[in-house]
Amino acid sequence: MAHFAPSGFDLTDKVALVTGASKGIGAAMAHGLANFGAKVIVSSRSQESVDAVAAEIRANGGEATGVSCHVGDEQQLQHLFDRTVELYGGVDVLINNAATNPVYAPLDQMDGSVFDKIMGVNVRACHLLANLCFPSMKSRGGGSIVNVASVEGYAPSKGLGLYSVSKAALIMLSRAQGKEWGKAGIRSNALCPGLVKTKFSAALWQNDQIMQVVKGHLPAGRAATPEEMVGLAVFLASSASSYCTGQAFVADGGHLLGF
Repeated sequence: MAHFAPSGFDLTDKVALVTGASKGIGAAMAHGLANFGAKVIVSSRSQESVDAVAAEIRANGGEATGVSCHVGDEQQLQHLFDRTVELYGGVDVLINNAATNPVYAPLDQMDGSVFDKIMGVNVRACHLLANLCFPSMKSRGGGSIVNVASVEGYAPSKGLGLYSVSKAALIMLSRAQGKEWGKAGIRSNALCPGLVKTKFSAALWQNDQIMQVVKGHLPAGRAATPEEMVGLAVFLASSASSYCTGQAFVADGGHLLGF
């Protein structure tokens, strides 16, 4: 009987592109991928911020370069991909982590411009960047796409309606990519965090009323740290998950079990 080899998690010489990587979950994932040997492109809107994360990775013995990009801008997405190829020759792993949620309000208070912004960053950009990476991954014998969705894609919370819609769409995008691109050796999966203590979700975990509910009813009894999402990211990026595609992997402390 075959034994599982830890070497399956090895990402040595793999090129990983991570969006939304200047802080929070994205930065933690960038560090984690580098720790397992990947050459990491750290991307977010601020060049100064991504340079800082890349410098931290290099200081810890990893290899990383910061490339700024606003994923809502198609020309900047093209530049991000081109720069990645220029630096490292191609892409093996794409972590679509960048996201936005500019409004915390009921659906009836969200207009078309808010809808377009949320869907543009949270779904359209992931689709476009994956399409840019597809030929490179195919020519390199395959690759892995990790679309960072959310438990909100399964169970919408009050005030997060459109965000939830976007994350449900991202889960389905992962399934569609997995189905269409599998023959090219490219896998696509969604990673669905629950409540994680990041600047992005501060309006939730800094709300005492919400946290009382979390502590009292969530099986884990607490919000997660960004680092607790890294294990799944490395698993999905590496050959350890070679038979996994088109799936959604949830790390939510038991949120979807229901209160």
